[in-house]
Amino acid sequence: MRKNPSIRQRIVGAARAHFFNHGFRSVTMDDLAAELGVSKKTLYAHFPGKFDLLEAVLTDKLAGVEATLREVTRAHPDDFPATLRELLAGTQRELDEIKPPFVRDMRQKAPDVFKLVERRRAALIQRYMGKFFVDGQRLGMVRKDVPAKLIIEILLAMVQSIMNPPKMEELGMMPKEGYTGILKIVLEGALTAKGRKA
Repeated sequence: MRKNPSIRQRIVGAARAHFFNHGFRSVTMDDLAAELGVSKKTLYAHFPGKFDLLEAVLTDKLAGVEATLREVTRAHPDDFPATLRELLAGTQRELDEIKPPFVRDMRQKAPDVFKLVERRRAALIQRYMGKFFVDGQRLGMVRKDVPAKLIIEILLAMVQSIMNPPKMEELGMMPKEGYTGILKIVLEGALTAKGRKA
């Protein structure tokens, strides 16, 4: 990692910490400029508005999630239990960062921005979880009587219908709890006896 991150990276990092912890509604561009020791003019040169900054924060977050998934799925190609443990732990770590005020603000103020998250999330699930289930079938850990593509579609449908701000708020859950529950249900049905034992 470079020692001197660009001003753009510093802005995204500071906004990310504030947005995910406190929501983005309560954070002003003035607050961020003051915290970073930059002028508002500099801030607006990089991000014309708060929603542009929100999109950059979400893009940064999704890039981190993808890096985690890539690393985990490559680390133990023939050790399904280790990959599964690391996938679950990595998902938990990534979702720990997101607190209730952020979910609330996404629901109330940025439903259109959340569509970006949904598209990227679906692509990541298909790419990395698809490989995971195919590898699991090859190793006898995932049942072969259900096509891996169907398992992924079931996972995607559950994530799409449950892992969105209005439903999370309605259920009184955080994203971490929702994903963990979904993965447990899908994996319980997808794993063979050998896979569950491992």
